[in-house]
Amino acid sequence: MTARHEHYAASVAEGANFADAGGMHTPTPLGFRPTIPASDLREHAFHSRLGRFQAKRLLPSLPAPDWIESVRSDSDTSIEEGLFVEGERRMIADRTADVPESPDAFVRWFESLRESGPGQHDALFPWLSADAGLSEMKWFVGQEAGGEAGFDDLVALTQVRLPTRAKIEMARNYWDEMGRGNERGMHGGMLTALLDELALHPSAETTVWESLALSNLMVALAGNRRYAYHAVGALGVVELTAPDRVASVNEGLKRLGLSKRARMYFQLHAAVDIQHSKAWNREVIAPMIESNASAAQAIAEGALMRLASGARCFQRYRRQFNRVAPGEIPFRPRS
Repeated sequence: MTARHEHYAASVAEGANFADAGGMHTPTPLGFRPTIPASDLREHAFHSRLGRFQAKRLLPSLPAPDWIESVRSDSDTSIEEGLFVEGERRMIADRTADVPESPDAFVRWFESLRESGPGQHDALFPWLSADAGLSEMKWFVGQEAGGEAGFDDLVALTQVRLPTRAKIEMARNYWDEMGRGNERGMHGGMLTALLDELALHPSAETTVWESLALSNLMVALAGNRRYAYHAVGALGVVELTAPDRVASVNEGLKRLGLSKRARMYFQLHAAVDIQHSKAWNREVIAPMIESNASAAQAIAEGALMRLASGARCFQRYRRQFNRVAPGEIPFRPRS
């Protein structure tokens, strides 16, 4: 379970809802508390609540006497989750009008997202690599960890009832995430090692809503079978686009004196995700579209939603560091 899911599990048990109760505390690397727009508070309250719902849905539990009422209550939140995803779909609809439906052409289109997709080559990452101070890097890592959905669990949820060839490749990917059976090699544990060295304890309260929304989107796609093909695209585009970003973060951590063990999560993904991406495109996406051309649209939407949500995070992080480009239009939450 990720650090954020552990926080949500505690929130479920305690009935906590800090945003509904009074507001959002967002510490900054410069040591002051910024003014939080009302729209951000609304988004944070919503995504904190949605995150707790998702954690409750996925955490192992035991039957309770009031399970019928719980299911009825959860159905309302499930609808809210669906409305959130549909809103994200509408935001990228103009980019999916001409998605190719032949396997080879689609994979070429998909791989072009490495250069042309939302958030690619964002100025945040060269800055993290070369210039960010330790407090700024800590804030960034805390946000990324606070919005970490757990790639291993997302892969496991997505592969249910998919074709055999896709399942086998996803099993290979999952096995790598699990350290190939070695607990010390588990990717989630590597991220925990970095958090420990930086003395970070991520929580929903100190995570910006954009990062919470990214995690909620990924869990919603993987956890609802109507979005299974969207999840395939979203997970695949993470493998495709992550290597350059994580390499920059690794360089920044190294420059700031973090140990090799603490940097291993980013250092490893800078290399292994390249091979994961090639295999995912060849063994999962191409055969899936060959057998069902209509899946192309959903896979494309999932990829673009994931990239757009990531781009929203990058812009928010740069705003925290006063690094928004002149004339850049800030993302506006839903009214």
